Amino acid sequence: MNKLELLYAKWVFRTNTEKRMSICRKLASLLRNDFTLIDALERLEMIESKGGKKPNEPYAIVMREWQKNLERGMTFSEATKGWVPAEETLLVTSGNLSNLVVALENVGRVVDGTQRIRRAMTTAVAYPLFLLALTFGIIIMVGVFLVPPLREVAGNDIVWRGTAQSLIWLSDFSIKYWYVFLVVFATFVSIVWVSLPNWSGRMRARFDNLPPWNVYKIQVSVGWLMSLAAMVRAGVTIPDAMRMLADNANRYLRKILDSALHYIANGDNLGVALTHTNRNFPDSEIIGDLTIYADMNGFDENLNQVANDYLNESVRKMEKISNTLNSLGILLVSAIIAWVVLGTFQMQDQIIN
Repeated sequence: MNKLELLYAKWVFRTNTEKRMSICRKLASLLRNDFTLIDALERLEMIESKGGKKPNEPYAIVMREWQKNLERGMTFSEATKGWVPAEETLLVTSGNLSNLVVALENVGRVVDGTQRIRRAMTTAVAYPLFLLALTFGIIIMVGVFLVPPLREVAGNDIVWRGTAQSLIWLSDFSIKYWYVFLVVFATFVSIVWVSLPNWSGRMRARFDNLPPWNVYKIQVSVGWLMSLAAMVRAGVTIPDAMRMLADNANRYLRKILDSALHYIANGDNLGVALTHTNRNFPDSEIIGDLTIYADMNGFDENLNQVANDYLNESVRKMEKISNTLNSLGILLVSAIIAWVVLGTFQMQDQIIN
């Protein structure tokens, strides 16, 4: 087995979420039935290699490499580091053999929740983005291909008026500067895309109420809350869990968590700390729930319930945002088409006159 096969196995395992979760569930099931971790991985390796007939299958390679790492004295989180996304490694960091089953179940639950919110986010953003691109496309096509033939028929002496005049201006601009449309559109999308995980200033809190930043905020907050609930349920303290999540977060989330950690260090509970950050993260209702439950017994179970409820509510909220953006996009395209049709009719009328 060479380095290329190892790299390929690692890439396949990291990118195939469904297969990774299937192996996670099988491993948890074997551990629940009193298999040792090494024996469980050996059993899975035999399954993935078809009884040893195909030892170079990517998933068989993964199981063997994990076994080797464990035999070197590594913990399970250390053995799997780099083979799975960082957030999944994080969820089993505190897992020893006694609670590894719970940690693996938490991984499955968190990843499933993250996938649900990610699919909802994709639905909310993809179609409106397509409609925006379509709008730019219509404008360029009209300016380059529809208006010039009509101008040629009319000649150079005609004085255009009304909507027809705006189409003429559009045509001149599109022919001479069509690339400006593409550059502006690509620049806008790139700036927004880069700002989502990196922009973390006070002004960002205001933009978090507008799409697409509000959609991104929902996705990030759901993943954070579910991961936090899973870690607390596995026995990690709130400050330690927040610190570990902050260390593995992007700049946007890390800024919020570091600010909350500052207030937690001063004695505030989780909900009060999030209130003092003035970022309304995840939202005012969740912050209120966390403020109440943080001082009650059974906080880990309450936090888990809050996370599950927030996931379901966020999916519904994503659907509402998606419907609103889709409606606005359709209205925009319809308005552009109506403008083009009206302008074309006016051009024909003025040519005839």
